[in-house]
Amino acid sequence: MLLAVDVGNTNTVLGLFTGDELVRSWRITTHARATGDEMALTFRGLLDEQPEITGLVLCSTVPSVLHELRPMLSSFFHEIPVVIVEPGTKTGVPILTDNPKEVGADRIVNTLAAHQQFGGPCIVVDFGTSTNLDVVSAQGEFLGGALAPGIDISLEALSAKAAQLRKVEVVRPRSPIGKNTVEALQSGAVFGFAGQVDGLVDRIIEEIGPVTAVVATGGLASVVIGESETITHHDPHLTLTGLRMVFERNVG
Repeated sequence: MLLAVDVGNTNTVLGLFTGDELVRSWRITTHARATGDEMALTFRGLLDEQPEITGLVLCSTVPSVLHELRPMLSSFFHEIPVVIVEPGTKTGVPILTDNPKEVGADRIVNTLAAHQQFGGPCIVVDFGTSTNLDVVSAQGEFLGGALAPGIDISLEALSAKAAQLRKVEVVRPRSPIGKNTVEALQSGAVFGFAGQVDGLVDRIIEEIGPVTAVVATGGLASVVIGESETITHHDPHLTLTGLRMVFERNVG
């Protein structure tokens, strides 16, 4: 079985593949100061009752975690092929930006997975710590995109800076016109971010022309997709699928 690991700023997502099929996944909190030994215990605990791992592929947007993971993987997974997605790794995705090395590995594997599944041009909207809109050409190239503060981090900043506001559960309110503070915050988060995404997607389409799909992924995608007028598909495991594809390109 292949273990795919996506280390994000807020959460780390792990998935087990048998061939092309994702058979199990987990979402755990990313701890930027965790040691390699602590992460090894977490991995082994999750995998304890699972079939034997025959390969591992990983991407990380947190440098401190990746620094700890490298020796951990060498110690605990040295008997299987391991692929870390970073500059120099074969992905098959041309990166047409000013500085390709600064593009997050998760955005590249999302590009690969989206193009393989939906063709192109298409747009990937990743709802995570930041909200990423990534533009994929008809040939599967990464063209660039837009980055905005994510839903959770925006609400956290608001509650930290505004004395009478607090962090609320991100769910759809009964109306866009909030009748209390909680509903007003939820309206701004859910309907506001849906409008932000729609506005950016419309501007991107004005520039590149019609797209085959607008694909939502990420932990908070399910909150927004029902209110968006431009999102056409939801794939919560897009990054894991892209990681599997990268592994196959590098190991076979």
